[in-house]
Amino acid sequence: MKQTISILVANQAGVLSRISGLFARRGYNIESLAVGVTEDKTLSRMTIVVEGNSYVAEQVEKQLNKLIDVIKVRRIPQGELVCRELLMIKVAARQGERPDIVNICDIMGAKIADITLGTMTIELSDTPERVELIIEMLKPFSIREIVRTGTVALQKGTDTIGNGKK
Repeated sequence: MKQTISILVANQAGVLSRISGLFARRGYNIESLAVGVTEDKTLSRMTIVVEGNSYVAEQVEKQLNKLIDVIKVRRIPQGELVCRELLMIKVAARQGERPDIVNICDIMGAKIADITLGTMTIELSDTPERVELIIEMLKPFSIREIVRTGTVALQKGTDTIGNGKK
């Protein structure tokens, strides 16, 4: 089962290395990792997705809380999160195939970001499941390149990760 962990950290050099090192030392594989500055420029928010049961996630959470740069850690239960991933995918697009590709984009809510004589670059921001779906739908058109962000997530409702205090 996938576990989504949201971490508020000090926005400074070396924090990502220390956190990813913690996962490596414990033998936990990071399935997805996204980091960005928050509304407070001194803080960054990390969203990490790991495969494992709640015991694994609890152990990771305890270890993260021991790190000096970590301000707050929150595990977000599957049913309580809003998550998105950004996909950019370049496919071969011969003249006769373009309408089919545009049709898939319209159905999936994707946007054509670039078009050349031989390719189309498509972008989609959606759930990881829908990102996987559009990739499958575009495979017949010869995928040239794919780039994806990690999952970013927020907890539904009024709860927040906090105001920066442990």
